[in-house]
Amino acid sequence: MPVAVPKKKGGAAQKAKKVVLKFTIDCQSPVEDGIMDVGSFEKFLHDKIKVNGKAGNLGEAIVITRDKTKINVQAETAFSKRYLKYLTKKYLKKHSLRDWLRVVSSNKTTFELRYFNIHENEEEEAEE
Repeated sequence: MPVAVPKKKGGAAQKAKKVVLKFTIDCQSPVEDGIMDVGSFEKFLHDKIKVNGKAGNLGEAIVITRDKTKINVQAETAFSKRYLKYLTKKYLKKHSLRDWLRVVSSNKTTFELRYFNIHENEEEEAEE
């Protein structure tokens, strides 16, 4: 006796929806203090982000935009937030800012550049 196999509805016409990942890097405090330039950071990301193993080959898969003190990255391909943090740290190290700034996640899709809290360390040393 033959068994009836249910057919998929839609077939090939039903495709997976493209997932667009959006990440933001907030550089407000270092830019306002004049120690960092958002334009050079944006260019650094354009040059260093790898797509399919090749740096600088963004195409239409990844779009990098900037708003005054923020960098926005939109990716249609697989792209991790961790990789963005790695590149941000690399930029800070290249410009000798890594000693004063750190990369902190403020929510699921946003990084923020903050200063290390040096005042807390000075108060602790004064108490001893």
